[in-house]
Amino acid sequence: MDITANESTTAFPESPVEGENPRAIVPRSTVYPRGHRITPHWHTRAQFVFATRGTITVRTQRRAWIVPPSRALWLPAHTVHEVQTYGEVEMRSLYVKTADAEGMPETCVVLEVTPLLRELVVRAAALPVEYDEAGDDGLLMQLLMAEMRRVPRCALDLPLAESIDLRGLCEQILDELAAGRPRAGSATAVAAGGVLNVSSKTLYRRFLRETGISFARWKQQARLLEAIRKLADGVSVTTVAMDLGYDSASAFSTMFRRSLGVSPRVFLSERK
Repeated sequence: MDITANESTTAFPESPVEGENPRAIVPRSTVYPRGHRITPHWHTRAQFVFATRGTITVRTQRRAWIVPPSRALWLPAHTVHEVQTYGEVEMRSLYVKTADAEGMPETCVVLEVTPLLRELVVRAAALPVEYDEAGDDGLLMQLLMAEMRRVPRCALDLPLAESIDLRGLCEQILDELAAGRPRAGSATAVAAGGVLNVSSKTLYRRFLRETGISFARWKQQARLLEAIRKLADGVSVTTVAMDLGYDSASAFSTMFRRSLGVSPRVFLSERK
């Protein structure tokens, strides 16, 4: 990723939000093709990112999030980030003034999208640019923000290491998962430590310090996020299980249910 370690906004362009629109919330609808990448940028407003179709990943210097259609991502203002699409994506974004984002998380977080929130976002995205904040349109936006504040948060994020060598290890494992070629040796602490020329204990200690979670937990979360991406892109449960190195589809489903509380098929049905 091209984002610098300190994620300074001075190194990246600000992405303008509908010119000088003074409204508290500015909605925007955009369609992106499969494999589209939006290079690192930032906004002066907070951003609620929701894809009604397709799946996206959003990355900052130290974290990555997977956002399938049943979920959305909240990005505080001035957060330098980049976006990658999987499948054709119909994105609905809401740009919220800082003063009107009170009660929302102060860090990036994935949110569940309830049926009500989905309909409110779709309705908001269809409003004219100069909608009437003092009338029914304004009430719609108030209800939307109220629902946004109450929806549950989801653990669909992945911390990324800060140091160059551990970051390279993270990227290698993610690339192998995305290609459906996870190598058992490359993902073990012993093998990874050998590549980095450190002991497995040193690797575990450094990984925990830089990411906040253990190496084993990180690998499990990486596989979970890649599984969600593949499932959202239409890959079958059995194929996903095999691509990610599980012995069987049932073993994969058990992991998925333990992590998200529902089976892969139920998760997919919730996003339709």
